[in-house]
Amino acid sequence: MTADARTAGMPLLVVLGLVCQEAGAAVAVNLMPDVGPWGVIAMRLAFSAVVLLPLAVVSLRRGGAIHWPTVVAFGVALAGMNAFFYLALERIPLGITVTIEVLGPLVLSVVASRSWQGLLWAALAAAGVILLGGGAHDLDLLGVLFAAGAAVMWAAYILTARAAGAAMPGVVGLALAMVVGSVLTLPVAGAVVGAALLQPHALALGLAVAVLSSAIPYGIELSALRRMKAETFAILLALAPAIAALAGLVLLDQRLTWAVAAGIGLVTIAGVGAVISAGRRAVPASEEAVVDVMMDEADQGPSSRPDQGSTALD
Repeated sequence: MTADARTAGMPLLVVLGLVCQEAGAAVAVNLMPDVGPWGVIAMRLAFSAVVLLPLAVVSLRRGGAIHWPTVVAFGVALAGMNAFFYLALERIPLGITVTIEVLGPLVLSVVASRSWQGLLWAALAAAGVILLGGGAHDLDLLGVLFAAGAAVMWAAYILTARAAGAAMPGVVGLALAMVVGSVLTLPVAGAVVGAALLQPHALALGLAVAVLSSAIPYGIELSALRRMKAETFAILLALAPAIAALAGLVLLDQRLTWAVAAGIGLVTIAGVGAVISAGRRAVPASEEAVVDVMMDEADQGPSSRPDQGSTALD
């Protein structure tokens, strides 16, 4: 296969990565009756840490120091994002959860655009949220609040991830943040779930969640970002709400009303538009995307990284 053919196929691979992420979320929903949301949260973070730590060791051997305050802030944001997401997923459908959650990076993209078009996309997203609320009268309010918390923590995650990428090489920041997240969530999971957390069946499904939600998308997206523009990549990631809704329908039989489906569609369109408006300032919309940016910056050398004080809105 020629290089041009591989490049042309990258968008499909990115979509495949999104499908894997939502499939991992569907597995998590099926695992929750056994270990609850806290068990899923702890296992995803712990298994992801195990996968990423060897890569971090390689980066540290090439030189570089650990900036612990940034690591802790990054880990708290990561743990909070995952905690709110899976707590919401226990109560409301996957498509609605992801749609509300993606409002966090969407707001950052709107701010990064610094243009009137950004306000247009924000208004479109607001209309989508109104449709979500009006079309799903039986939505669990606490679940909606958890999803909103996930949106806030996703925005915090992006900002702390950028700081970690500026302060530390490669995937060091993310790997250590996964460890911090595990330290924060494993005791809670142990207290809430107990011995069920160590059942072979639960551990196998927990590993599947981590592989589908992190490892496979990370590998796909790492390859894609080396062959396509970051803006194009971010646009594809903005399709997450629509893909999550389809995954919920196919894998979990979570049927949506036409109003809710329209709301998800509007938020998806707003996400794509906001990324286009932001251009090169577009905010990565997934943890894998942030890792890829970090690794790309590390490969290019320290001179290509932003100053340590920079944020996603620089």
